[in-house]
Amino acid sequence: MSTNVPQHNTDQEIDIFQLSKSIGNFFDRINAVIFRSIQFFIRNWIIVLILIILGFGLGWYLDSSKKSFQNQVIVTPNFGSVDYLYSKIDLIESKIASGDTLFLKNVVGIRHPKTIKKIQIKPIADVYKFIEDKEQNFELIKLMSEVGEVNKVLEDNVTSKNYTFHTISFVSNTATEEKDIVEPLLKYLNSSGYFNALQKIGYKNMEQQIVQNDTIISQIDQVLNGFSNTVKNSVKNDKLVYYNENTQLNDLIKTKQYLIVDQGKNRLKLMNYDKAIKEINATLNINNTKITNGNFKLLLPLFFLFVFVLVHLFKKFYRRQHLKSQVK
Repeated sequence: MSTNVPQHNTDQEIDIFQLSKSIGNFFDRINAVIFRSIQFFIRNWIIVLILIILGFGLGWYLDSSKKSFQNQVIVTPNFGSVDYLYSKIDLIESKIASGDTLFLKNVVGIRHPKTIKKIQIKPIADVYKFIEDKEQNFELIKLMSEVGEVNKVLEDNVTSKNYTFHTISFVSNTATEEKDIVEPLLKYLNSSGYFNALQKIGYKNMEQQIVQNDTIISQIDQVLNGFSNTVKNSVKNDKLVYYNENTQLNDLIKTKQYLIVDQGKNRLKLMNYDKAIKEINATLNINNTKITNGNFKLLLPLFFLFVFVLVHLFKKFYRRQHLKSQVK
C-alpha cells in the first residue's frame, strides 16, 4: 500500500508538468502569431497605408453625402378619409421610388424633392380608444379574436385603419423644416374636393349638434329648477308632496349627465374637424441610429484591411496546399 502513494504523486507531478508545458506552448503560439502579424503589416506598410487613406477618404465622402434623418407626422383622418390617406401616401412613395421629382415638386409642392428618400404610413395601435363607447367595435374584436390571434387581429388592415391616429414617416438626407415638406404634404392631402365638402358639412353639423345639446341641457335645467321651486313652496306651505316615479325625473338627470359628457367630446372633435386630414404633431430631424450612419470613415478602412488580410491568407493557404499536392 505504501508503495502506491509515491507512484500516485509522481503521476500527478507529470500531469502538472504536461499541463504547464501545454499552457506555455499555447502562449508561445499566440506570441508567434502576433509577431508574424506585426511582420506582415511592417512588410506591407505601404499597401496598408494606401488602404487606410483610401477607406477613410471614401468613408468621409459617404458620411457627408449619405446622411439620413427620420421624420414623423401624426395625423388623424376625419370623415372616412383613412383609405384616401393611405392611397395618397402609397402614390407619393411610388413617385419617390421612380424618381418622379416633377410630380413631387409640381403636384405635392415639395420645393426640394430630392431630399426625401422614403415615405410610409402606419396606424398607432390604440385598441382602448378603438372600443371606447363603441360596443360594435368591441364585439368585432371579440369575434375576430375567436378565429385568430389577438395581435394579428389588432394589426390587420381592416382593424388598424380604423384607429384614430396614424404616423406618416419619411426619410430625408438633410435636416428639414415643416415649411419644406410637412406643410406642402398636408396641403396636398387636404386638396380633395370631395373630402373638403364633407369637412364643411361635418363641421357645420357638429356645431349645430353642440348648440342643440346646449339647448336641451338648458331645457332640462328649467324643468329641474321648476321642480325644485315646487318642492320649496310646498315645504313653506307645510303640505306633503308625493313624488310619482312615472314623472321620469331620474331619466332627465341621467340624460343631462349624458349630454354634458357628449358635449365635451363634441367640442374636442370640433377642434379636429377643421381639416379632413388633421395634423396632430410633427417630430423632425431624428438622427439615424444605424451603426453605418456617420461611421463609414472608420468602417471602410477596417473593411479594406480585413479583405487584404483575407486575400493574403487565402494565397498562403493555396500555395501550401499546392506544394503538398506536388509532393504526393
